[in-house]
Amino acid sequence: MDACYHLLLVFLLAGFCSSEKSPVRIFANGPAPGKPQNVSKNDTEVQMAVLTATYSFNNKSNDAFFFKASAIDKAQRQIVKGIKYILKIEISRTVCKKREANADLAKCDFQPKRDALQQTFRCNFEVWAIPWQKTMKTTHFLCLPSNNYY
Repeated sequence: MDACYHLLLVFLLAGFCSSEKSPVRIFANGPAPGKPQNVSKNDTEVQMAVLTATYSFNNKSNDAFFFKASAIDKAQRQIVKGIKYILKIEISRTVCKKREANADLAKCDFQPKRDALQQTFRCNFEVWAIPWQKTMKTTHFLCLPSNNYY
């Protein structure tokens, strides 16, 4: 009988302890898992995501010139099945033409200000990285000319 009494007491105490209306959640390193969080625009992985996003834009664009990032307005990281980067970027037209073989965006200057060819877009990109597969791809983007941006 003593064993049954102790077992019943344990169950009652367990039920009492778990009857809190809002459970206490403690995350030692910041926000809850899965929630987008701001990250440094200088982060190496963010820079790789920006480059991936820019390549995606260039591949979909019919423009004769390459574009590259001229500013990173916002960068967030979300842990999903991998890492999703949520980016707000300004991209501007460079002087490098797409028909040039082996063009290196890092060495391409922007079109001069006040030139008829100078153009800037403000873009929202989502880039998904799967580090264990060593892949990174753009899953979504929307770009508008900077004078039409929300």
